[in-house]
Amino acid sequence: MIGDRWGVTDEEIARHYPCDDIVPSPSLAAWRGISVKARPEAVWPWVTQIQWAPYAYDWIDNLGKRSPQRLLGFPQPVPGDHFTSTAGRPQGRVLSIETQVHYTGRIMGGVLSYVLVPAGDDTTRLLMKVVMSGNRWLAPVVSVGDLVMARRQLRNLKALAEADPA
Repeated sequence: MIGDRWGVTDEEIARHYPCDDIVPSPSLAAWRGISVKARPEAVWPWVTQIQWAPYAYDWIDNLGKRSPQRLLGFPQPVPGDHFTSTAGRPQGRVLSIETQVHYTGRIMGGVLSYVLVPAGDDTTRLLMKVVMSGNRWLAPVVSVGDLVMARRQLRNLKALAEADPA
């Protein structure tokens, strides 16, 4: 499908993601990935801070308000909490979470898993998979739209984690 892969290997596509357990036969499956020159424990707080800001194109999904450029120190999300925030409003639900391993939630009809994989040399692969069930005709449009936003989000998270002295 158009726009279903960015920055991932065939092995990363073949791996099991927590979202696969929630939507076993999706009409849309899309994978995104980026290498971050930081250990998982440095990347993890930025991933869970998605709960409070989108980190993509703030002028689109945050009404022009910049996503925080420092860690806010909120407690780790738990299942049932809101998954993310856009325009300052809570969105979606956290479905499952494993510290420094994955952050999985539902938003706008999709289920997303952010997965951290240690890659050696103090590098982490930050992978994201989004799955949806439903209208197969809509899947290519959603895939391309997600590609644009997710690519920006992962690049922003990478830059923030790499710049964080912790």
